[in-house]
Amino acid sequence: MALEIERKFLVKNDAWRGAVECEWRILQGYLATSGDLTVRVRLRGDDAFLTIKGPPRGPVRSEFEYAIPPEDGEAMLRELAILPLIDKTRYRVPCGAHYWDLDVFAGDNAGLVLAEIELKREHEPFEHPAWAGLEVTGDLRYSNANLARRPFKEW
Repeated sequence: MALEIERKFLVKNDAWRGAVECEWRILQGYLATSGDLTVRVRLRGDDAFLTIKGPPRGPVRSEFEYAIPPEDGEAMLRELAILPLIDKTRYRVPCGAHYWDLDVFAGDNAGLVLAEIELKREHEPFEHPAWAGLEVTGDLRYSNANLARRPFKEW
C-alpha cells in the first residue's frame, strides 16, 4: 500500500525564499470528498495526476497517485471539480537531510502559506527551520480539500 507521511506547518516569514531550488504552479481540484476520502486532479506544469487519499491517522494516510493525460486533467477540472480550484505556487526548499514544499496560495486562498515535509517514517526526526511556525498537521481546515470547500478568505 502507498503511504504518505506528511507534517504541515504555517510559515512565519519569507526567510526560506533565498534557499528555493525550484518552483512550479499547481492547479488542483477535488472530484469527490466523502468523509476523509478524497479524489483529486492536479495540474503541475505539463503534467497531470489523479490522486486518491484515504483518511488521515495523524500524519499518515493512504495515497495512490497516477499520471493522466494533461487534456483529461484539464477537462476534469473544468467539468467535474468542486469550485473554487486550489491555485498555488509550490517552492522546494532543502533543509538538513530533507526537502520542504512551501505552498503560496492564490485566488480564494491568497494570504495562506503552508510548509509540508514528507517523511519515510511517522516519528522520523527532521530539522525544524526557523521560518516554520505552528504545526497544523491535525487541523483539517488546512487540508487542500477543505480549502476548496471553505477557502481561507472566508475564515
